[in-house]
Amino acid sequence: MTLKLGIIGFGKSANRYHLPYINIRENIELKKVFTPIVDEELARPYKEEGVQFVQNLDDLLRDDEIELISICTPAHTHYELAKKVLLAGKHVIVEKPFADTLTHAKELFDLAEKNGVFITPYQNRRFDGDFLAVKQVVEQGVLGDLIEVETHIDYYRPNSITQSGPKEEGSFYGLGIHTMDRMISLFGRPTRVSYDIRNTDHKDAVDNYFDVDLHYSNRFKVKLKTNHTVVSAYPRFIVHGVNGSFIKYGEDQQENDLKAGIMPDSEGFGQDSPMNYGILKYKNANGDWIEKQVPTPVGDYGAFYDSVVEAVRGNGKPVVTRVEALTNIEILEQGFVQENPSVYELPELY
Repeated sequence: MTLKLGIIGFGKSANRYHLPYINIRENIELKKVFTPIVDEELARPYKEEGVQFVQNLDDLLRDDEIELISICTPAHTHYELAKKVLLAGKHVIVEKPFADTLTHAKELFDLAEKNGVFITPYQNRRFDGDFLAVKQVVEQGVLGDLIEVETHIDYYRPNSITQSGPKEEGSFYGLGIHTMDRMISLFGRPTRVSYDIRNTDHKDAVDNYFDVDLHYSNRFKVKLKTNHTVVSAYPRFIVHGVNGSFIKYGEDQQENDLKAGIMPDSEGFGQDSPMNYGILKYKNANGDWIEKQVPTPVGDYGAFYDSVVEAVRGNGKPVVTRVEALTNIEILEQGFVQENPSVYELPELY
């Protein structure tokens, strides 16, 4: 049976990261979109397919056919909107960042459990090809015990972030959530976090730079970095282990293709250039050094929705666990509690 979906918000998030993947799936059907202002040009093809655009949120929440709602709105609205969806008895996907504080995030998970539904953050970047390549190498174990993983999302956009505002509007909440979530999905909850979060151009503006270390032991750590004044690109991932290294340049190609108007059902969509395949160098069991390219898996953000449909039908659980989602928000929030640079010791699990 096709799952009926509602979406709150009809901006870039919905139109670039959600709808292109929903549109090509037979197991899910978009029924209604709530948006205060309708962009008729963007909405026209959906209206022609029978999708209803409503300007009263209750029209969405009271629709008994809709089982799942995706919230694709600015970060500061996520908590209140998610509460309304949960109280209406709907399953809910919340765009990143999931919530502004750990207290709010816990409240949403508890409310979902109380109402017999689930809530999950839309961590679609777990299905980026570059990360899938790293995950593949790490799980193969050829690098031996890991010493350090470094992951970057960098730009050359000087003076592009000059506005003041809440922490959720800065780069750590906006981009750090991606790099952090993927590492937590791979390595679990760290024991200590050290922070350097700032705006390198304007002191009183929201952050455009962060250098954050997740410490797992005295031997292993993960470095998360974003800088908006980088001309020559770093590798997206650097992985060092006692038996070798893996280095991957180049971002996942899904977003670039979507920007160019190439849709997920097009031939070659999301495929990486061989010149950007990661390089794996490691020592094998015989002590010989092996060096080879690792073809980048093709990413698919729609796989996130596939997992959610299975969870709604009772055949699995959402990709992101409660502990992972709460750990993400805890680390984000604690980055702004003290003056930077700072260190935060994580307590036991919730």
